[in-house]
Amino acid sequence: MLRIAVPNKGSLSGPAADMLHEAGYQQRRESKELRIVDPVNDVEFFYLRPRDIAIYVSSGQLDIGITGRDLLIDSGADAEEILPLGFARSTFRFASKPGTANGVEDLKGKTVATSYEGIVAGHLADNGIDAAVVHLDGAVETAIELGVAEVIADVVETGTSLRNAGLEVFGEPIMKSEAVVIRRTGTDADEAAESKVQQFLRRLQGVLVARTYVMMDYDCRVEQLEKAVALTPGLESPTVSPLHNEGWVAVRAMVPAKEAQRIMDDLYDIGARAILTTAIHACRL
Repeated sequence: MLRIAVPNKGSLSGPAADMLHEAGYQQRRESKELRIVDPVNDVEFFYLRPRDIAIYVSSGQLDIGITGRDLLIDSGADAEEILPLGFARSTFRFASKPGTANGVEDLKGKTVATSYEGIVAGHLADNGIDAAVVHLDGAVETAIELGVAEVIADVVETGTSLRNAGLEVFGEPIMKSEAVVIRRTGTDADEAAESKVQQFLRRLQGVLVARTYVMMDYDCRVEQLEKAVALTPGLESPTVSPLHNEGWVAVRAMVPAKEAQRIMDDLYDIGARAILTTAIHACRL
């Protein structure tokens, strides 16, 4: 069986379970379950702390896992990202009292508090900055007020909690993170195991496409077909079928979901009618 690590809690857990369910995999019914077997798909899922998943995967005991890019890098584990999943996006940045620093170059000799010591230490080393890094678990904003550090490095979403603490972000982002699929670096799997991994990745990629696109159907006159196809080129090309009424064709194409309303307006303006969009529940490209 393919052995897969899945986040058991936190911001990664729910979206990961939803994506796996959409991809056709059985998921746990209760949050207390730590392991389930999906015999239909020949997969075994292990529900682990997101911060530990890269370690388990790098040990070779589990084939692949879903975790955050930030957690993967911070762990220093011998594992690599093989597919970004597009959810749990975040930005990792430095913050301090106003006037403390303007960029990473100003951190020389200073102390930085963070819950992600591996990321910060690596970023400082990459920039040739000699600064101390203090590891704290959660609520690092108070580190400056209590004199533990002059600077913090943390995940920033809206920045509200930082402003409430009298802090401001500075410099370029340290990194941008999202949920990713990982596997052990340099894995030399046998043909059967590799086939299962690739099937798993294809299923998740299908979910990503299905979430990104909608199917659009419409009717248009033959003389407007070229203009219509230019608006809805599809992935390879749209499907075009003649209608019973001479001079009309039916067109079907995948279009980006975010642009669907604009495309419908443009199609209507050139004379297309009966314009419909439907959700895509599964996809293989």
